[in-house]
This record gives sequence, C-alpha cells and structure tokens, in this order.
Amino acid sequence: MKIHVCVSCEVFPLTIQIASGKEHDSQHFIEVMESIRVKTDGRLGTRPSEVLADSTYDNVVIRKYLRSRAIKSNIPVNIRNEKNRKRGRPTRFEYESYHKRGTIERFFAWLKMGFRRIASRYERLNVVFKGLLDIACFLLC
Repeated sequence: MKIHVCVSCEVFPLTIQIASGKEHDSQHFIEVMESIRVKTDGRLGTRPSEVLADSTYDNVVIRKYLRSRAIKSNIPVNIRNEKNRKRGRPTRFEYESYHKRGTIERFFAWLKMGFRRIASRYERLNVVFKGLLDIACFLLC
C-alpha cells in the first residue's frame, strides 16, 4: 500500500490518498492534485503556485497538466527520459527552491516515527488504514 500526499511548505498535509503498491507513483499525481482544497481569502483554492516533485514525476502528461493549470513545475529531468529528448521548450528546474522538497521527507519521517502502526501497516482494511492516516495527520497539525 502506497501513501500519496501533497504537503505545504509548512509541512501541513493538504491531501492524502492511498493506493495499491503495484501502481507507479506518477499515475496518481493528477488525482492527488485535483483533491487539494485550501481556504484562501474566504474561498477554496485548488491551485498551488509551484509543485516540487522528484524525478519519478518527470512525465510529459504531468508537465502538460501543470502547464494547463498555470502551475510552475520544479521537477528534475529523469535520466531515462533524457535519452529521448525532443526539441521544444526546455523543462524548468531551479535547484535553490528544490531544497524545499525536504518538507515531504520530513512529513513521512514524522508520520512513520510517531505512528509505528502506520509504518508497519497492521490493518487489513483500507478504510481503517486511511482513518488512521487522517488521525495521524490531524495530530501532526
């Protein structure tokens, strides 16, 4: 079972979803991005200004999705995709702002060190596991 999370720069989880372990992480990226709901200025905001992700999310579909929603993507180029580079607009990657991606690693460290039951995954039912994740995120906030 994989945990897919979108985290703010202040290490607050914006959205959290679970999926089977067989599927690649990039297949759930758009699903996670569309479930973001943040209250800003009295209305729900669904569009972050920038997305920081690792090189597993270096995908043409993901980059087109972010560009269509006017979201800056800060995703490094994957070595496998570098071989078949096409002409066109170069991908954006700023190394200075990419250091903020450590917040997601910090979130998972807090989640797995503070809640051992989530790290070892004792629950059989996905509903129970998702409920424990929601409680853990609530306590982390």
